Amino acid sequence: MSRTTRKKNLLVGLAAAGVLAVGVAAPTVAMAADNETPPTAGADADREQRHAERQDAFAEALAGELGVDTAKVTAALEKIREQHRADRPERPDAADRQAALKERLDQAVADGTLTREQADAITAAAEAGVLGGGARPHR
Repeated sequence: MSRTTRKKNLLVGLAAAGVLAVGVAAPTVAMAADNETPPTAGADADREQRHAERQDAFAEALAGELGVDTAKVTAALEKIREQHRADRPERPDAADRQAALKERLDQAVADGTLTREQADAITAAAEAGVLGGGARPHR
């Protein structure tokens, strides 16, 4: 067998082993992610506290770099944040998201894409919090 044929066979074998490894690892990781508990209210408060501390540290560092009072930098950053919040469209609340989901599911049933039973199951899963998306804002 020539040297190039052996190299090709080796590469094909390694590629197959890699695909097999990913095929075994992906479901394992997915199952591990399913067992995670949702964050509690205390965890959200801790996260917001850490965020506020990082913002304060950033304002202090920026003020030191610019040679400006920290309070002035903090006020300017807050003003900019408020402007960005005002420019951002308001996010729909949970009831609006549920209504939009119901409309899309009803349309899918009417189009024949889903059965009524499937649409009802999706609605029940969304109401039970099984489906992700929208529980926490993305950053």
